[in-house]
Amino acid sequence: MTYPTYFEALDHKQMLADYPVGDDFTARYRSMSADELFALQDAQFRRLMQRGWEIPFYQRLWGAQGIEAGDIDGLRDIGKLPVYDKSDLMASIAEHPPYGDFHGMGDPATRPPTVFHTTSGTTGKPQVLMFGPKGREVGNLLVGRMYRWMGLTGDDVVHSVYGHGMINGGHYIREAVTKFTNSVFLSAGTGIETRSVNQVQLMADFGVTCIVGFVDYVRKLAATAEAEELFDRINIRMIIGHLGTEDRSATEQAWHGAQAYDWYGVGDTGCIAGEGPDRDGLYVWEDAQYLELLDVDSGAQVERGGTGDMVVTCLYKDDIAPCIRFNTHDITHELDGRGEIAFKRIAGFKGRSDNMVKLRGINVFPHAIGAIIENRPELTGEYVCHLRRDVSSRDAMVVTLESHGGSDAGELAELLKRGLGVEVDVELTGPGGTATATEIDKRQKPLRLIDERNL
Repeated sequence: MTYPTYFEALDHKQMLADYPVGDDFTARYRSMSADELFALQDAQFRRLMQRGWEIPFYQRLWGAQGIEAGDIDGLRDIGKLPVYDKSDLMASIAEHPPYGDFHGMGDPATRPPTVFHTTSGTTGKPQVLMFGPKGREVGNLLVGRMYRWMGLTGDDVVHSVYGHGMINGGHYIREAVTKFTNSVFLSAGTGIETRSVNQVQLMADFGVTCIVGFVDYVRKLAATAEAEELFDRINIRMIIGHLGTEDRSATEQAWHGAQAYDWYGVGDTGCIAGEGPDRDGLYVWEDAQYLELLDVDSGAQVERGGTGDMVVTCLYKDDIAPCIRFNTHDITHELDGRGEIAFKRIAGFKGRSDNMVKLRGINVFPHAIGAIIENRPELTGEYVCHLRRDVSSRDAMVVTLESHGGSDAGELAELLKRGLGVEVDVELTGPGGTATATEIDKRQKPLRLIDERNL
């Protein structure tokens, strides 16, 4: 049987010309006008739509709205297309097992090679993820390009705590660093894959200078390094993770002054946005991603500065699994002004609209608690929320906070009330006391909300 190899299925030189890295990246986009950027996006979108019409999932999704191919005349018409989310993809898998019909793998004899992974299952059953060579490599490039712009160099040794197995994260980040940076890469994985005490020993032995991963576990590793008395041999200068509303300064202090950088992406879309060297908002990678912010309730475009669901179209994924108006249900808002390059900036991950809790008429995002408690030195920064319903059918939230000691539960409850806009109960536990509930040692993304209402 004759079929294309992975390397024959993609023109890598053309990819680097289309999506530049390093100095070429900043040189191209530092002075590009809004009209030039839109033209670049529009050309990609038109190619993407041609591929989308070949995919059964989109044929059904768009056809159900009475949309025909001629109805979408470029990127300015994107709002005519319906959005979809994970529930639609999971329904596709249930109706067309085991892979669903949202891909275009086609005949094994002629299709390009397919990379297969799943999500971590943070919000439910793991979801199928498929990538063609172009979708995979451009996705890798966006992360590697971002790391380099943040300041990662060939002198750095990178320690990754992203998970492996079927989960995409660890593999994807390893590919990004090894293919698009000159840094040495240590693929340590989660605390289940490599015990925390062994991870900090690796850092000391191999001169690690940068840690990448979810900051919840990164902070836990700092405590382990302290307990093992290894900071005289560990010199971390960068932490690149997903800060969201977590406390940047606490993470930096835990690692003795390392600088923390934030970025955002999901499994379906890859890297969507990340901080630059200025650390002033997350730049949306607009040469590869088209980001819309839509009102959580109405689905309409939010006003500039308004908070909305991040709906993403991957302009570059026109091979195996196109991604056209995917609703992440993660919320953010756009920042004013222009940064170092032409791309727009967002505030980063602020919570999930489908993980929002309505308490006594107030919308509460559990992830907001991290920012509220950030300047409390007696707290570890770890927390978990339990949503309960009493005998009178009244919903209540109990927030368990980890404390080193000396905390006043009543004072902290008042702090959270001011920050969240609604009263919650506070319980205190010692360091590590929330680990069983959050599963921080097992999951890439710790659980922050546990719904015990049995609805």
